[in-house]
This record gives sequence, structure tokens and C-alpha cells, in this order.
Amino acid sequence: MKRIFFSFCLLFCHLINNAQTLEKKIAAAYARFEADPQLKYGNSSLTVLNAQTGEIIFSRKGDTGLAPASTLKTVTSVTAFSLLGKDFRWETTLGYTGAINNGVLSGDLIITGSGDPTLGSNRYEQSKSTILLNRWLAAVRKSGIQKIQGRVMADDRLFGTQSLPQGWIWQDIGNYYGAGATSATWEENQFGLLIKPGARMGDPVVFQGTDPLMAGLKIVNEVTTGAAGSGDNVYAYSAPYSDIVYVRGTYASDLRKTIMLSVPDPASQLSADLRVKLTQNGVLVSGEATTARKISIEKTGFLPASVILDRYQSPELSKVVYWLNQKSLNLYAENILKTIAIKQGKKGSFADGVEVIKDYWNKRLGLDTDALDILDGSGLSPENRITTLTMARILQSAIKEPWYNSFYESLPLYNNMKMKSGSIRNVLAYTGYEKSGDGTPLVFSFITDHYNGRTSTIRQKMFNVLDVLK
Repeated sequence: MKRIFFSFCLLFCHLINNAQTLEKKIAAAYARFEADPQLKYGNSSLTVLNAQTGEIIFSRKGDTGLAPASTLKTVTSVTAFSLLGKDFRWETTLGYTGAINNGVLSGDLIITGSGDPTLGSNRYEQSKSTILLNRWLAAVRKSGIQKIQGRVMADDRLFGTQSLPQGWIWQDIGNYYGAGATSATWEENQFGLLIKPGARMGDPVVFQGTDPLMAGLKIVNEVTTGAAGSGDNVYAYSAPYSDIVYVRGTYASDLRKTIMLSVPDPASQLSADLRVKLTQNGVLVSGEATTARKISIEKTGFLPASVILDRYQSPELSKVVYWLNQKSLNLYAENILKTIAIKQGKKGSFADGVEVIKDYWNKRLGLDTDALDILDGSGLSPENRITTLTMARILQSAIKEPWYNSFYESLPLYNNMKMKSGSIRNVLAYTGYEKSGDGTPLVFSFITDHYNGRTSTIRQKMFNVLDVLK
């Protein structure tokens, strides 16, 4: 018995010593980082926990709220897995109102969206726009419809009309990463702009078209040709539901790149694409392609689909979260945020989604809701604030969940570490998991705000600190 007790004491002392040694190494590395001239006017915080026990190994300014940028997507992901389940799927239906007589539908053909962010996406074979349009064409033919005396409509009401969270900036929202969250999403709410540079620096570029073809969208060209090697400095400026996009900036003379922009009204594009698909394949449509939002403005009225022709289910949530974190897809995060709100019996608003997230973690882990002061689910808003201790606690809680492996696999590999990155103006952040040299599982959150100088330089300095965790 004495021998067992003595062995236990030795093991306990060994673990304590290892923890103290790791803490000292992190503290020394972080002190060097904090004293760096790039942080002369900036702020930073690092929290490292034992991923198994939740014990704080190191935390500097762990209770200071900082902008998390895209590392906030990890909080959205973990909350979604917890509340929706890794096998959750969105369902999009195709149906009609009225009746079919002798092959003629006297009514509207309606696609009803439930918030599937992958609808029309090329990331999954089943969700590709060509696959879905063919599927819906086949469903219409199977029903016996040869002519539609009515409209082709996308019902986009579920998430309301506010497609952008508060705090998103004008320079972001016209570009692909600023695409709004809509319940009738289509092709990730983005399109490509094909550009040919001018003959000389300063000459206007030539817009050669869009991919895919955008119905009813006017694109104003204010882009000039930049010097060789200057890259892509093109920004689009538009508002939700607008039919005008201003494109400004410079496009390098040696650049050969498709510029991706956000679609102001994805539901309109979805209904237009379906109408074209039908008419090109012999199904005549007398009415226009439209949306529930437009009809509500026009006050012409419509009824929801009374007969369902097709029920399409999205890939499961675990596959959606994989691409959400691998490619940092803001649209996916915001649609998930609104879906969380809907499934908790609230409206599909950003505010309701944020409220659900804050309340959930307050009740589950006792986290102060003020330590999670956010406006969106993606981290694109520069007004978001979260503490590194809060983020680390949430990630640590995921360790023992049955869906943890799906979440872990969704994290990209940076600096040979499984972690999510985040970057907005003068903010760089990383959060994820690592195993120390002595085998201790770790979870960390590291945010640097308002640094000066080059992002590539501060990134390497942050990696130097994180290397101590290995």
C-alpha cells in the first residue's frame, strides 16, 4: 500500500512539474512576443488549457474582449453540433399552387428554401446547380406539367429580409466573402466576373462577362489596370437586393483571375435559373421568375405550395462544417447561425441566433454572456468581441462529445497544427488543439489586435509562440 501511495505521489509530482515547465516556456515566449515593436500600440491575448481537464496552463489577458475574426466560426460550429446534431440536414422543396389540367398548371411553381447554404454549391456532387436543376425539371415532367400559367418563384421568407449582420463594412459586402445569409441560397450566393487588363497601366480594364450569366444585374466598371505583380485589388460595392454593382480598384496587367462577387438577390437568381431550365426543355412558363420578398413588396399575394413534387435534402451538417472551417465560408456560418435560431423556436434573425449561442454557453458552462459580445456567426464584423478564455473553454468542452472527430477534422492545418485562423484589418487570430512534447493535450486561443507592420511578419511571430506548445 505504501509503495502504491509513493508511486502515485511521484506521478502527481511529475505531472505538476511538467505543467509548471510548460507554463514557464509559454510565459517566456509570450513575453517576448508582447514586447515586440509590432505590438507597440496593439493588444494581444493567449489562453492555453489542458484539453482533458480544462485546467488553465497559461492565460494572459484571458478576460479581455478582442475581435476574433474567423476564429469565431469554431464557436458557431461547436454550438451547431451541440444543438442541431452532426447529421442535421436542410430540406428544400419544389411544389405548386393551383391545379394541373391536361398538362397545364394554373398556379405557381415554388421552390421553398429552409436555409441550406450548400444549395447549388460545387463542393458536393449532390448539390451542384446542374444536378439540382435537372432534378427539378424531372420532377416537373413526372407530375405531367407541360405548361405553367403562373410564376416560377423562390420562397425566401424564412430568414426575413435582413441578409447581412450588423457591423459588416461597405468594402466587404459586395465581394464573395460578404455574401448575405438567405433562406433560398443559390451557388453560395456568388458569381465570377471575367476581366481583361488594359494595354497600359492606368487603362480601364474590360469586363468580358460573368460566370454564371447574371439576370438583370448592371455592373459598373471603375477598375483600372495595375502594374505587373500588383495582384488583385478589386472590390465590389453593392447592397442587398440591388440591381447595380460598382466595381473599383486595380487589376494587375499580368493577372489572369476570375474575381468573385456576391449576388445581391440570390433567390431571384435561383428562380430565374429554374425558369430558364424549364423553358429550354419545353416547359412553357407564362409568368415571370420572382421571389416571395418581391411579391410581398408588390402586395400581389401568393399562397404557399399546396402540392410537393420534390424534397431535396442537403449534405449532413458535419460535411457542411468541414468546408465552413476549411475555407472559412462566411455564408455557411451565417446560415447556420440563423438555422440555430429557427430550430430553437425563434425567428431566423442574426440577433436571435446570437442570443441562442450566448444563452447556451451561459447555461452549459456558466460563461458570462458579456464575454461573448458578437453580432454574427462568421467573425467578419470588426465589432465582435470575445475573450480567449471563453473561446478556449468552448473548444475544450467539445473534446468528449461524440461529434468531436468531425469538428476536429474540419479545422485546417497551419504551422503543422490543427487550428482555425482569423484575419480582418489589423487582427490575426488562431484557435485549436495541440499535444505538447510530454503528451499533454492542449486547447488554445490566441488573438492579436491592432498590430502594425506586415501581417506575414506578425503571423510568424505568433507561430513562434505556438511552437512552444508542441
